[in-house]
Amino acid sequence: MDSTTFETLARAARESAGLAAKAEIGAVAERLALRGASIPVGDDCAAIPDGDGWLLFAIEGFINGFVAADPWFAGWCGIMVNLSDIAAMGGRPIAVVDAIWAEGEASAAAILDGMKAASEAYGTPIVGGHSNLRTTQAQLAVAVLGRAGPRLLTSFDAQPGDALVAAIDHRGAYREPFDNWQAALQAPSARLRADLALLPEIAEQGLARAAKDISQGGIPGTATMLAESSGVAIDLDLDAIEPPAGVPLERWLKTFPSFGFLLSTAKRDADSLIARFRERDIHAAAIGEVRAGHDVALVSGSRRAIVRDWRRDQLLGFSSCAETAA
Repeated sequence: MDSTTFETLARAARESAGLAAKAEIGAVAERLALRGASIPVGDDCAAIPDGDGWLLFAIEGFINGFVAADPWFAGWCGIMVNLSDIAAMGGRPIAVVDAIWAEGEASAAAILDGMKAASEAYGTPIVGGHSNLRTTQAQLAVAVLGRAGPRLLTSFDAQPGDALVAAIDHRGAYREPFDNWQAALQAPSARLRADLALLPEIAEQGLARAAKDISQGGIPGTATMLAESSGVAIDLDLDAIEPPAGVPLERWLKTFPSFGFLLSTAKRDADSLIARFRERDIHAAAIGEVRAGHDVALVSGSRRAIVRDWRRDQLLGFSSCAETAA
């Protein structure tokens, strides 16, 4: 990789709109005084002790422009991304509720059809919610309840010396014009369910310490959230990140995949962890290293460029959660 390409990738990662949007989480959490709460904030789900395991709660709201441009897919994503959040913490989903606003039944139909299709494909029931069909702008929020056993995968437990593994399903294509890599729409339902079930199995086997699903900030943005929550630094090796055939690396770095996770694991377990995904034809590889420190950087050969120093420029404002995580 030449210097010009490297600097272009580093600049794009720093200026990512998806990464910048994550800073809004910290502003809301500060207003609600959530820092230092008894249930740590900053993870993919709220994890609440429940007997010998954990109840998991997650919620996603969707950008109005996205809902307007592709309402069926927005409905599908309402289910899909929430299930990814549950899986990222080593949990299994139980049920979903939604809140939908639209201008009449006809306006809501495509959104509801997308949710119904995903609910059936993933085998997770929609059990209720809230509707308002007398508004001029379509809006959608979806929440999910899940459960995990005693071993959680969290955002708070990445440790210096860990390998950072990316597991992403390459069997798909972009849902243009968005940077959503969709590998689920044509997949058999049984495969979708079994693929997500890998994450709780990995948690139960102790093959990873921490995990996050790759979201709107792409690989660098998700790594930044993981690093800040765990109170560590992460180096991302650009030479180890392999996009699907024909996809430029710059776009792949900011992509939101339908199945995509970053996992922090002890180096002795990295090969076994990667093998679990590859057994199901999911692309997986070690793409970086967790270090002591407080920045996320892109590296290629001898080149290194900092994407964000979370101690100087906090993204979520949850770094203290690393000291209080369950």
